[in-house]
Amino acid sequence: MTDCELLKTCIFFNDKMQNMPSTAEVIKLRYCNGDYTDCARFTIFKAVGREKVPQDLFPNQIEKAREIIAGS
Repeated sequence: MTDCELLKTCIFFNDKMQNMPSTAEVIKLRYCNGDYTDCARFTIFKAVGREKVPQDLFPNQIEKAREIIAGS
């Protein structure tokens, strides 16, 4: 499986995680490489568009993602 199509431009990693490279790599392994369908950010992007993805949303916040999608 390939990496997430959003990885290179993901605001979360390029802005929020730039000072925590080790933590970012662990999160990337879990949510961005391979099966990224569990990523809350990707889920919102696919369902309602990139503009609806909160900048501070962590990839593991899938319940919050579902709330955002339901409210859209």
